[in-house]
Amino acid sequence: MPSHPLRVAVVCSSNQNRSMEAHNILSKRGFDVRSFGTGSHVKLPGPAPDKPNVYDFKTTYEQMYNDLVRKDKELYTQNGILHMLDRNKRIKSKPERFQNCKDNFDLVITCEERVYDQVLEDLNSREQETLQPVHVINVDIQDNHEEATLGAFLICELCQCIQHTDDMENEIDELLQEFEDKSNRPFLHTVCFY
Repeated sequence: MPSHPLRVAVVCSSNQNRSMEAHNILSKRGFDVRSFGTGSHVKLPGPAPDKPNVYDFKTTYEQMYNDLVRKDKELYTQNGILHMLDRNKRIKSKPERFQNCKDNFDLVITCEERVYDQVLEDLNSREQETLQPVHVINVDIQDNHEEATLGAFLICELCQCIQHTDDMENEIDELLQEFEDKSNRPFLHTVCFY
């Protein structure tokens, strides 16, 4: 078992739905967790698929919430976006970009392969200082409320299993294989170094 609580980052594209649902569940289970997005902007569904609401990462969840209430409270209540933003603002004030965070983590879990590639690109571009390993794992999770909830419980279960291993470095591949078989989802895994 690691000598310190597992430091976990959960990353999706906009730090709104999948990463925040996992952040919520992991923090309630006592994990040292942060959540991030990798996109250049935060995108939320709009009145039409080709008209998303686009925000800067500096925009708070409260500001997004108020903006959407002003635009069309009924639409954004019905599609669950206001409920999601309400949850988010209880966890932290605003979305964060992974590329702007220089903290070290034991485990970075991404929610789609494109985000996984962006995280690996960022980690591999950093200067290695401590040679501390960081395990980057991708779990494909569709970006909708139901899948975000199911994915968050899967991520939590995975983190709990990893936290309780005697030798994470040597046991993680076998553990991931078990999770792949059990969840019927492919997992990607790469080790990078800080």
